[in-house]
Amino acid sequence: MDSNSLSTRLSMETLHGSLTDPAISSMNLLNELIDEYPVAISMAAGRPYEEFFDIRLVHSYIDAYCAHLRHDRKLDEASVTRTIFQYGTTKGVIADLVARNLAEDENIDAAPESVVVTVGAQEAMFLVLRTLRADERDVLLAPAPTYVGLTGAALLTDTPVWPVRSTENGIDPDDLVLHLKRADEQGRRIRACYVTPNFANPTGTSMDLPARHRLLEVAEANDILLLEDNAYGLFGSERLPSLKSLDRSGNVVYIGSFAKTGMPGARVGYAVADQQVPEGGLLADQLSKLKGMLTVNTSPIAQAVIAGKLLLNDFSLTKANAREIAIYQRNLRLTLAELTRRLGGCRGVGWNTPTGGFFVTVTVPFVVDDELLAHAARDHGVLFTPMHHFYGGKGGFNQLRLSISLLTPELIEEGVSRLAALITARL
Repeated sequence: MDSNSLSTRLSMETLHGSLTDPAISSMNLLNELIDEYPVAISMAAGRPYEEFFDIRLVHSYIDAYCAHLRHDRKLDEASVTRTIFQYGTTKGVIADLVARNLAEDENIDAAPESVVVTVGAQEAMFLVLRTLRADERDVLLAPAPTYVGLTGAALLTDTPVWPVRSTENGIDPDDLVLHLKRADEQGRRIRACYVTPNFANPTGTSMDLPARHRLLEVAEANDILLLEDNAYGLFGSERLPSLKSLDRSGNVVYIGSFAKTGMPGARVGYAVADQQVPEGGLLADQLSKLKGMLTVNTSPIAQAVIAGKLLLNDFSLTKANAREIAIYQRNLRLTLAELTRRLGGCRGVGWNTPTGGFFVTVTVPFVVDDELLAHAARDHGVLFTPMHHFYGGKGGFNQLRLSISLLTPELIEEGVSRLAALITARL
């Protein structure tokens, strides 16, 4: 076989269509710019604060989990070793501990058998969408803008995403109802609506309590699932109840992650899918079937690290993250204050004021694209995320996202100063 024949067979036209979608490559762009301009201050990456990372904690967490296996689970030494070293159950070896954490921090009553421990929340999203997407009629709803990981999972599962209007109070239930009517008229089937009620990525917005109840009412009345992503719920000035804790009709599939609250390097997430599937047990059972063919199981060593952190903090990640919560709140206040100080008098420039999470959205009266991002990195030494990446390239061209989580006060002050220099130069 000659190379020309092989290159024809491997042309981009013959590969999966998701590979040429801008959403798939958007995060690679940021990584490339970070590598190319290492002295640029990155206000782009939504990564946890690093000051409290300590390699000794990994050992402490694994030791705590092994002690739990010996004393609480009554396992002998060979069984403890096997639990850590061998393949584990597909749903996860710590599902019961995850359920206890949900009860402690979120007031969610989840049976351990309804929990599927995944390789990050990203796998949980993929499993849910792959399970729900039965044929070409099926559609997913999501707020505009939305998290690129959700967009990517939808692309990989060939699930069309219809954008729902999003406001300062989160996803708009009335616009959601209009999409349900549109789907019915077109013979399409809305399988679920993705929503992040707390400090959404990328906008930083949250839903107030009445909006949460209204969304649950719409879901119940129209018999659709809500896919609740709650990666940032702990990091606010106040805690509102999750949709899952308020749900009385079984319409919420809860997608969780320990990347921000546990340890990002462990790559442990989960789905709580307690819905009954006629002749199929729990929805969690169906997710685990797919997981068995995708990743087989989530690393027991990674699960042990997360389990140990839960055990050593009485199952409360709110307690475990007390220092981090204080820092994220400090960083958020400082970022908003610096934006006001540096850009408060600039005509056409504005930003939202989240009360928690990692992100702030800045609006400017000019186009924010990848070319401007490269210019900002090269000539001003600052990185951000153009919001058009979260609109699938169909909006957000005058907005940018700032992440406040990874920076010190000094870097925030300097980063906003550099950003203000860029903006005022463009104005």
